[in-house]
Amino acid sequence: MEYTVQKLGALAGVSTRTLRYYDEIGILRPARINSSGYRIYGQAEVDRLQQILFYRELGLSLEGIKELVTAPSFDGARALREHHEQLLQRKQQLEMLILNVEKTLAQTEGRITMSNEEKFAGFKQKLIDDNEQKYGQEIREKYGEEAVEKSNRKLKNMTEEQHAAIQQLEAEMFAMLEQAMEDGDPASVLAQKAADLHRQWLTFYWDTYTKEAHAGVAQMYVDDERFTAYYDKTRPGVAKFLRDAVHVYTEALKE
Repeated sequence: MEYTVQKLGALAGVSTRTLRYYDEIGILRPARINSSGYRIYGQAEVDRLQQILFYRELGLSLEGIKELVTAPSFDGARALREHHEQLLQRKQQLEMLILNVEKTLAQTEGRITMSNEEKFAGFKQKLIDDNEQKYGQEIREKYGEEAVEKSNRKLKNMTEEQHAAIQQLEAEMFAMLEQAMEDGDPASVLAQKAADLHRQWLTFYWDTYTKEAHAGVAQMYVDDERFTAYYDKTRPGVAKFLRDAVHVYTEALKE
């Protein structure tokens, strides 16, 4: 069966403007253009659009989706299996959060008493699952299965005070990095203080600290666009500046 832009948009629940944009950027080309100049889409394009919408729902950028679905090695069946696994993870996250809300409501109504650990368990698990979904493969390949599992266990066992301290450290680090960037010197006193805050932040998650691993993580912030986007969210160039500051910091550490 074939579809015009309007019919495909109605079928998929997306605007015709979106479909035209997908054509412009090369992520979803029509099967052909008919004699009247209309875009015509076939079954292959319908399946491709479904894949694109799956990936969009999972939070991938259009640039990242294009790289995936246009790759010669793209395997549609494998992609569906991965979608299924990721959706099951999301379902588990939602179920945990729903349970957390139900327990909190029960406590509010005086039916149960929740420990402070229970109040944050769902959020911690969601953070772990989100990290696994986004970065799990890379960090396991880089640091090993055991190191990642230890980090996850450490996060699960964090107290409310430790979690608050982590957030405070990260906020201070970002603020200090932005100030240090005004001078543009990653070796400045302020930049090195930011690098040390980053080390302190990492030790909340890591079982052991090494300067080599610290420098490697900082490099990954620049090499992986997902990490770069996170660190550059407040100001472009933060990831690179942090990488440079950490490299100065770790090179100065004694063996």
